[in-house]
Amino acid sequence: MDSLPFVKMSGAGNDFIVIDNRALNRTLTREQIARLCDRHFGIGADGVLAVETIDDAAADFQMRYYNADGGEAEMCGNGARCFARFVYPMRRVQMDRVSFFTPAGLIVAEYIGQDVRINMTAPTEMKLNQSADFGWGEVEYHSMNTGVPHVVVYVPDAERAEVVAHGRAIRRSAIFPRGTNVNFVQVVDATNLVVRTYERGVEDETLACGTGVVAVALLTNRVRGLALPLQLKVRGGDVLAVNARIDGDTFRDVTLAGPATEVFSGEVKI
Repeated sequence: MDSLPFVKMSGAGNDFIVIDNRALNRTLTREQIARLCDRHFGIGADGVLAVETIDDAAADFQMRYYNADGGEAEMCGNGARCFARFVYPMRRVQMDRVSFFTPAGLIVAEYIGQDVRINMTAPTEMKLNQSADFGWGEVEYHSMNTGVPHVVVYVPDAERAEVVAHGRAIRRSAIFPRGTNVNFVQVVDATNLVVRTYERGVEDETLACGTGVVAVALLTNRVRGLALPLQLKVRGGDVLAVNARIDGDTFRDVTLAGPATEVFSGEVKI
């Protein structure tokens, strides 16, 4: 068996296995990734991040992200913040920022004390005030792609939301042929929201979802008229901050900020 060095990291409770693959000599199968992420038989994580080199003056690194089921995804907001914290000592220029490519586009991360703030790619595919019956009556929902697809459903009490059962039904609906992440949102006041997320690929509720809170904040600005920036409390207890510049019907300079910390490091047999 081969030995794989790794670092376990957490972004507001969204946890990741991070692998340094700058030598481009590691190729993990879908089954190996799923086993590493298994919380009973592996390290346990919501996904795997791989650091790769890239021959492009616009970026320091390439970020590859794999969900807990082993499938590769275009983007992960909290994963990108953990990725940025991991590569801090590796960056080419000793500045308080680093840049890296993802399949969703170029990400620039800034270091603000223990927090990491990243720019997000401009959202696409926004749909407001939709409704459908997913099996328990008519549901009003809104959707947006913030690197990966998200649905937002407003609820009076996030604590009582049936995140797994209802999230799974919406995620599997024929309305979303590619699948979707599902966010259940309680508006607390003009600046604070509570968010619980069912994640596609993890197929369960996670303690936080970066692309999800971005979709929630931007859609809440459109649907409920709340001004940005917004503070979003996630299931893990941390608060993430989302901001953007609004230019007519377009969101520009979208950012996501919050904690990103190393939990432990080690080696695992694969």
